[in-house]
Amino acid sequence: MRSFYRPISFFWLFGFWAHEANAFSTYIPGRQGHAAFLLGKRVSRSHAIFSTTLESPIIKESNVRGNLDHDNNNKNGKQKIVLVAGFESFNREQYLQAAAALGDQVELQVFADSDIRLDLSVIQQQERLHQSNNEVSASNNKVDPLVDNTINPIFREAVLQADVFVGSLLFDYDDVQAVLRLLPAVKGPRLLFECATELMEFNQVGSFNMKPSSDGSAPGPPPAIKAILSKFGSGKEEDKLAGYIKLLKVGPDLLKFVPGDKAADLRTWLECYRFWNQGGQRNVQSMLQLLAKRSELDRSMQHDEGSFVKAVLDKLPPVQVTPDVGLIHPVRYRDQSTRTTSPFFDSPASYMAWRTSPAAIESAQRQGFKLADVKTAPIVAVLLYRKHVITEQKYILDLLTMMEEQGIVPVPVFINGVEAHTIVRDWLTSAEEMRQVATGKIKRAGTHDATKAVKVDAIVNTIGFPLVGGPAGSMQAGRDTAVAEELLSAMNVPYFVAGPLLLQSIPVWKDKGVLGLNSVVLYGLPELDGAIDTVVLGGLVGDKIALVPERVRKLTSRIKSWVELRKTPPKDRRVAISVYGFPPNVGAVGTAALLDVPHSLDRLLRQMAKQGYDLGNYVNDPDASGESIIAALSVLSEPAVIALGADRMGEALQRKIARAQAGDETVNAALALPGAGLGGGEVVAKDVSSDELEKTIGKYMYKKVRRAWSEKERGPGVSRNGDSVVAGIQIGNVFIFVQPLLGVEGDPMRLLFERDLTPHPQYIATYANLQKRPESAFPSDAIIHFGMHGTAEWLPGQPLGNDKKSWSDELIGALPNLYVYAANNPSESILAKRRGYGTLISHSVPPYGRAGLYQDLALLRELTSEYRENAASGGMEKNSIELCQTIYDTANRCGMLNDVPLWAYHDDKSNAITTTELPDTLSSEAFGSWVSELSTYLSVLQERLFSSGLHVFGGVPSDDALDSYLEAFYGDKFSSEQRQNVISQWKKQPKDTEKNPFAQFFEFFSDLFAPKDQDKVKTEEEKMQEEAMSIVSLLGRSYEEVDSLLNGLGGGYILPKPGGDLLRDGPAVLPTGRNIHALDPYRMPSAGAWLRGQKAAQEIIRQHREANNGKYPETVAVSLWGLDAIKTRGESVAIVLALVGAKPVKEGTGRIVRYDLIPLEELGRPRVDVLASLSGIFRDSFANVVDLLDDMFERAASADEPESMNFIKKHSNELIADGTSERTAARLFSNPPGDFGSMVNEVVGTGDWEDDESLGETWRGRNVYSYGRNERGGDVAGTARPEVLDKLLATTERIVQEVDSVEYGLSDIQEYYANTGALKKAAENRKEVDAATGKRKKVSLSVIEAFGNGGDDNVSVRDVEEVLRLEYRSKLLNPKWRDAMLAQGSGGAYEVSQRMTAMIGWAATAQVDNFVFDQAAERYALDEDVAKQLQRSNPEAFKNVVRRLLEAAGRGMWSTNEDTLGKLRELYAEADDIVEQGSSPATVARAR
Repeated sequence: MRSFYRPISFFWLFGFWAHEANAFSTYIPGRQGHAAFLLGKRVSRSHAIFSTTLESPIIKESNVRGNLDHDNNNKNGKQKIVLVAGFESFNREQYLQAAAALGDQVELQVFADSDIRLDLSVIQQQERLHQSNNEVSASNNKVDPLVDNTINPIFREAVLQADVFVGSLLFDYDDVQAVLRLLPAVKGPRLLFECATELMEFNQVGSFNMKPSSDGSAPGPPPAIKAILSKFGSGKEEDKLAGYIKLLKVGPDLLKFVPGDKAADLRTWLECYRFWNQGGQRNVQSMLQLLAKRSELDRSMQHDEGSFVKAVLDKLPPVQVTPDVGLIHPVRYRDQSTRTTSPFFDSPASYMAWRTSPAAIESAQRQGFKLADVKTAPIVAVLLYRKHVITEQKYILDLLTMMEEQGIVPVPVFINGVEAHTIVRDWLTSAEEMRQVATGKIKRAGTHDATKAVKVDAIVNTIGFPLVGGPAGSMQAGRDTAVAEELLSAMNVPYFVAGPLLLQSIPVWKDKGVLGLNSVVLYGLPELDGAIDTVVLGGLVGDKIALVPERVRKLTSRIKSWVELRKTPPKDRRVAISVYGFPPNVGAVGTAALLDVPHSLDRLLRQMAKQGYDLGNYVNDPDASGESIIAALSVLSEPAVIALGADRMGEALQRKIARAQAGDETVNAALALPGAGLGGGEVVAKDVSSDELEKTIGKYMYKKVRRAWSEKERGPGVSRNGDSVVAGIQIGNVFIFVQPLLGVEGDPMRLLFERDLTPHPQYIATYANLQKRPESAFPSDAIIHFGMHGTAEWLPGQPLGNDKKSWSDELIGALPNLYVYAANNPSESILAKRRGYGTLISHSVPPYGRAGLYQDLALLRELTSEYRENAASGGMEKNSIELCQTIYDTANRCGMLNDVPLWAYHDDKSNAITTTELPDTLSSEAFGSWVSELSTYLSVLQERLFSSGLHVFGGVPSDDALDSYLEAFYGDKFSSEQRQNVISQWKKQPKDTEKNPFAQFFEFFSDLFAPKDQDKVKTEEEKMQEEAMSIVSLLGRSYEEVDSLLNGLGGGYILPKPGGDLLRDGPAVLPTGRNIHALDPYRMPSAGAWLRGQKAAQEIIRQHREANNGKYPETVAVSLWGLDAIKTRGESVAIVLALVGAKPVKEGTGRIVRYDLIPLEELGRPRVDVLASLSGIFRDSFANVVDLLDDMFERAASADEPESMNFIKKHSNELIADGTSERTAARLFSNPPGDFGSMVNEVVGTGDWEDDESLGETWRGRNVYSYGRNERGGDVAGTARPEVLDKLLATTERIVQEVDSVEYGLSDIQEYYANTGALKKAAENRKEVDAATGKRKKVSLSVIEAFGNGGDDNVSVRDVEEVLRLEYRSKLLNPKWRDAMLAQGSGGAYEVSQRMTAMIGWAATAQVDNFVFDQAAERYALDEDVAKQLQRSNPEAFKNVVRRLLEAAGRGMWSTNEDTLGKLRELYAEADDIVEQGSSPATVARAR
């Protein structure tokens, strides 16, 4: 029987309804009918309970212990029923009214899940304040229910005195555990509806229960009933849950014909469930009455089951039935003339027949209801939650009314939740689906009913969750997601998810954004199916669900824009394309991480022309190129050109073109081509006055702009006349522009870090002039953000769940936003998707290369090989002193002695040789051992991977590139011959299906889930061969990147795919051209991540103890970033747990619900304190993990353990002793709520910083905010706790940072030094000064490179300086990497430039060896050919390269000779002149 009942709970359980209970409002009816609202708080010990009698609802004060004698409880004859309403607070009043109607039969006490437990954060803090180190705190795991102080005593007393217990929709782990402790005391019926699996086992009515039998078999209904189970449903795996729901509705009727007590008891349970599920006051009243009668029977001395069946079960009032699925419309529902008929429709076809009828129009006119024009308006399927329809939640009709008013014809289908996919499959069709069926490309399911189906332009799901299975649909994510993708891609219409927050009030959302489980329901889970443009439509007001009309208008405007794309012919579609130019003055215009923007842009434009888009003369011009477009945009971005104003910008560009064509080498050569290589493109520019901007964005938003940007400080992009200048290049119907900078010179990222700021006027004017308004410079049908990444999604506003005041919401407006993004960054792309309404189109990463050895490193390999060969063939005497000295000198010149020290004595690691000459006392044994270690290091360095060049969007990899991917993925496990064989086989395969990516996709999943031949066991080599073929085939489909983007521009559906790392995840992240998403946050850490995290923590502790005479670290700081957490499935979280000595705990579905402390006797060492440094993305995307970690730290701080074995408790108590009274166990720190970044990289980028210590203090000032469920009861998103952070920094002895990919190493991007490096400096700032050295003690930084597919055993922990040297040798200093970047033109030059800036950041926060600066100068500045190529490709980038070298010398980071500095100064002066040529006021004047 258990297999039957599990799906009952899974209906909601699979949806991970582990919500924060404090998001509910607790409704307490007063004695005179008044109501009190306890918003966001768990009830305290003195709160009242509800009790409903015949007279009226009353409030009864209850003592803590209560009377547990059930015989004494019922002297008044009433059956005491306790009902806990979990995720259905809106039904609370209905339950009370139903009980009141039953008079003397029932005394009902109703609790919310937020009433079950007390908020212990304050209690724990008080206990710690008053206890000494030797006092003992009670353990929550070893308490009797009667004395457990975590359970609300009022709730405890009510349950212990109850005759009947009913619980619905309960899933929070701690709530479930509390209820589990009390349920055994309830001797009467216990009914748990759609709750956690653990609770479902406590269902019991008489002889029927859901507990497993002692023999292992599951109890349940008779065999005849079991046989019937298989008859419900379509037979499809994805339809089983819907079949179970059908069975539950008819089960009681079937059981009438089955004799026996057990059947009667099961029937009682099913009758109650049916009444509850159907809802409505009369049904609830029948349920309560049935439970009261059943309780009386259980208590009766003359227990007569037969009489109960005849007298009660057979005479139950009929269930008031609402269809399981149906359609609703406000006009029909409110029409008094149709009261004799059902207000619902039984199919979309019958609904649309009514909706288009004269009767509907007449009824609407009679009611004053505005209907959309069916002939022109988009027809949109709207999926509604049935429970809300049958309980007449007002927002349902309000939503449909507003959609009609805004010009959308809704097709509103209500469902239980599990049938959403069946509606799409069986009741809906689209123009695209009909076309594919007609041409035989797809075949409809047998369940599709053409007589009931209607054609729709879009689908809106207001319930959230996955499409297949709804709240129950996430346990088989691979299979269910594939089904959803098949259905939605066949429809090929936009799939939106938008709904009100059911666990959060509107004020809390407006204040803190979408929190906790709401984010999973509306964002995380639907995104797995490819949902786009999620809009929060409202939330709770008290216990009621209310809409925010402005948000409904936002949804309808975006729906209409997407549908309009499909209806507009390609030749008439106007498309805006945004490229980037940040940071300023370093050659960043037209660059994006890992993407060759100029060549990618050219490829896209040519493909658009083939699809019928108007590209003017671009494709017919043989000289037209993306490089020329970017060069022209660079000119338009120059401050001096902008200062001229819109009317003069075209003239300024023509002057530059003329100079380039005249041979002026200071101008980008791409402009020297005929027609400047622009393919007929022209400058489009507009001056936007303050008055026009105010008119465009409205008075309210404009006032905010004026407060932030005065007339004297209007920001960049302003002409001399004071107008904001909007400019770009228009080619046919395509407008290409550079996204405006965010801030002002000297503080270019200012906007990101002050929440009250706004975008500057020119930023706003640019996006405003893309909206479809008559006055816009380029009214667009859609926008493409080209590459990773822009800034619109980072603007001030809600962290999650945009509202009207969110600037990304305001600026993107109704524009469909197609966002080209690297497939290996599922972290930052979440912001683009959620805050910027970005429909993501993933692109592949560049090919990989092996570092190899070069110059002195190659020489060193030859010398060490000669030495070892001599030693092997003739003994050590063959190795001359000259050879040894040469090896030593070469190694020293390469900086190798830091990585492989030469010890004076073989068995003594305390005395390294640092002299110029080898000492005579050095033994041949010691030198030979060193040479062996040196050879090993060179082998490691030689095999290091790097990204070779940049990716061209939509470009299929060459054979060499495919080989590089396979070689990087498999290493030496797959030979070169095998790789070439796979590539050759793939090339021979027919490619006729390549034009239909959907067909290949579904074929892939059909193969994946098809039954396998169990008799054939494949060898590991065969498996590897198949996997390699899959990788090559999927990489070979990267042309789908452009195809998907064009499908999106046509208003189509983009297939989803998890973002991730090819080296780690292999085929799982391919093909590209997909709408990428992140992982399920309730599975963090995964099993593999947990194993690796434990090993990493053990190694970190081992290394620390080895370097500190066996002493354990008291505090370790761990960086928790969204990017590495997603790609490694939570390894960094696992490291935190392992250091503390905790482990993840899963409930029945595999969802992680708690991090439990491992007993000290099992741990075998002290608990290490952890300062968790959260990135803003981790903080906002993994709120559930933040809450679980916070709960773990609170419990650790109050654990009954000695301080010597629990450093968390030790530091917490020390803070209390120093006078800190609040949240001394706070350990999760990040930026202010809604803000992102440390600002350190911005300071380093501008050069506006004094000394190393100031960078640490900049980090500290930006990361002083503590997060977690215990921050004032969860009422605030973050609280500044400088005293706690300072304590943790002062005790931090080691820092841990994971590096998740080859593409984003420590030296490749600014964020690592700006966050982790600056954190290191902040900790060092709080160390005491060593009297011997006069310097503060260094804090170690351990780096874990977590990329690759080396398995669980491949966990390497290195010091930051060692990793930096490895990276610099394999990338920046490597001629192979350099030449690959130089070949990319301006984009490659910029990549070199930004790494030079990052090198300054690391030199300031950690240490960069002198040889790195030496060789960087040689490779990029002092090499005349390279310098010329850089300067020609990107003058600003070259200028920044030289500037950083001079800055390093000036700050004492690099020691070099005066001759070198003199050459660099000359180069900088020349570079500065070249950059200023044509941009200075004098040159601009000449342009007049």
